[in-house]
Amino acid sequence: MFDELFPILTTPDLARSLRFYRDLLGGEVTYRFPADGEPAYVSVKIGGSHLGIGRQDEPGTRANERVTLWVYARECDAGLARLRDGGVEVVQEPADQPWGERMAMVADPDGNRVIIASRAPG
Repeated sequence: MFDELFPILTTPDLARSLRFYRDLLGGEVTYRFPADGEPAYVSVKIGGSHLGIGRQDEPGTRANERVTLWVYARECDAGLARLRDGGVEVVQEPADQPWGERMAMVADPDGNRVIIASRAPG
Protein backbone atom coordinates (compact mmCIF):
# COMPACT_ATOMS: atom_id res chain seq x y z
CA MET A 1 0.00 0.00 0.00
CA PHE A 2 2.71 2.53 0.98
CA ASP A 3 6.05 2.44 -0.78
CA GLU A 4 8.07 5.54 0.09
CA LEU A 5 8.52 8.05 2.89
CA PHE A 6 10.79 11.09 2.89
CA PRO A 7 10.99 14.26 4.98
CA ILE A 8 10.38 17.75 3.60
CA LEU A 9 11.98 20.76 5.27
CA THR A 10 10.70 24.30 4.74
CA THR A 11 12.97 27.31 4.64
CA PRO A 12 12.70 31.00 3.78
CA ASP A 13 16.06 30.74 1.93
CA LEU A 14 16.24 27.75 -0.42
CA ALA A 15 19.65 28.73 -1.83
CA ARG A 16 21.12 28.74 1.70
CA SER A 17 19.69 25.28 2.41
CA LEU A 18 21.06 23.97 -0.89
CA ARG A 19 24.54 25.16 0.07
CA PHE A 20 24.26 22.89 3.12
CA TYR A 21 22.48 19.79 1.75
CA ARG A 22 23.84 19.83 -1.81
CA ASP A 23 27.22 21.53 -1.58
CA LEU A 24 28.48 20.51 1.89
CA LEU A 25 26.74 17.13 2.30
CA GLY A 26 27.22 16.21 -1.37
CA GLY A 27 23.55 15.84 -2.25
CA GLU A 28 22.35 15.60 -5.83
CA VAL A 29 19.29 17.63 -6.89
CA THR A 30 17.01 15.10 -8.60
CA TYR A 31 13.94 17.32 -9.04
CA ARG A 32 13.18 21.01 -9.00
CA PHE A 33 9.96 22.96 -9.40
CA PRO A 34 9.56 24.99 -11.39
CA ALA A 35 12.10 23.62 -13.84
CA ASP A 36 13.13 27.13 -14.95
CA GLY A 37 13.96 30.14 -12.80
CA GLU A 38 14.19 30.17 -9.03
CA PRO A 39 12.94 26.89 -7.60
CA ALA A 40 10.25 26.77 -4.94
CA TYR A 41 10.94 23.11 -4.20
CA VAL A 42 13.80 20.66 -4.75
CA SER A 43 14.39 17.00 -4.05
CA VAL A 44 17.90 16.08 -2.96
CA LYS A 45 19.37 12.59 -2.99
CA ILE A 46 22.16 11.71 -0.56
CA GLY A 47 23.26 8.11 -0.99
CA GLY A 48 20.05 6.09 -1.02
CA SER A 49 18.03 8.73 0.87
CA HIS A 50 15.82 11.56 -0.34
CA LEU A 51 15.01 14.91 1.22
CA GLY A 52 12.57 17.52 0.00
CA ILE A 53 13.28 21.21 0.61
CA GLY A 54 10.56 23.77 -0.02
CA ARG A 55 10.73 27.53 0.06
CA GLN A 56 8.16 29.04 2.37
CA ASP A 57 8.37 32.78 2.91
CA GLU A 58 7.11 32.46 6.47
CA PRO A 59 7.90 28.98 7.82
CA GLY A 60 5.99 27.95 10.92
CA THR A 61 7.23 29.14 14.28
CA ARG A 62 6.95 25.75 15.98
CA ALA A 63 10.34 24.76 17.42
CA ASN A 64 11.64 21.50 15.98
CA GLU A 65 12.66 19.47 19.00
CA ARG A 66 11.25 16.13 17.85
CA VAL A 67 12.90 15.54 14.47
CA THR A 68 16.59 15.00 13.82
CA LEU A 69 18.17 14.15 10.47
CA TRP A 70 20.89 11.47 10.60
CA VAL A 71 23.64 11.45 7.98
CA TYR A 72 26.25 8.71 7.77
CA ALA A 73 29.74 9.75 6.66
CA ARG A 74 32.69 7.48 5.92
CA GLU A 75 34.54 9.35 8.70
CA CYS A 76 32.61 11.40 11.24
CA ASP A 77 35.51 13.71 12.10
CA ALA A 78 36.36 14.44 8.46
CA GLY A 79 32.70 15.10 7.66
CA LEU A 80 32.40 17.44 10.61
CA ALA A 81 35.58 19.27 9.58
CA ARG A 82 34.10 19.85 6.09
CA LEU A 83 30.93 21.29 7.60
CA ARG A 84 32.81 23.43 10.13
CA ASP A 85 35.00 24.81 7.31
CA GLY A 86 31.76 25.64 5.47
CA GLY A 87 30.59 27.78 8.39
CA VAL A 88 28.11 25.28 9.84
CA GLU A 89 27.29 25.59 13.55
CA VAL A 90 28.62 22.60 15.49
CA VAL A 91 26.26 21.70 18.33
CA GLN A 92 28.11 18.64 19.64
CA GLU A 93 31.69 17.56 18.98
CA PRO A 94 32.40 13.99 17.79
CA ALA A 95 32.20 11.27 20.42
CA ASP A 96 32.31 7.48 20.39
CA GLN A 97 28.93 5.98 21.29
CA PRO A 98 28.28 2.87 23.40
CA TRP A 99 26.82 1.06 20.35
CA GLY A 100 30.10 1.52 18.45
CA GLU A 101 29.35 4.45 16.16
CA ARG A 102 31.00 7.87 16.32
CA MET A 103 28.73 10.89 16.07
CA ALA A 104 28.58 14.66 16.19
CA MET A 105 25.70 17.12 15.82
CA VAL A 106 25.36 20.27 13.73
CA ALA A 107 22.55 22.69 12.97
CA ASP A 108 21.45 23.23 9.38
CA PRO A 109 20.91 26.84 8.24
CA ASP A 110 17.36 26.83 9.66
CA GLY A 111 18.36 25.34 13.01
CA ASN A 112 17.31 21.72 12.34
CA ARG A 113 19.42 19.16 14.18
CA VAL A 114 21.59 17.02 11.90
CA ILE A 115 23.69 14.18 13.28
CA ILE A 116 26.86 13.30 11.39
CA ALA A 117 27.94 9.75 12.22
CA SER A 118 30.26 7.02 11.06
CA ARG A 119 29.14 3.42 11.30
CA ALA A 120 30.62 1.05 13.85
CA PRO A 121 33.72 -0.77 12.54
CA GLY A 122 33.27 -4.33 11.58
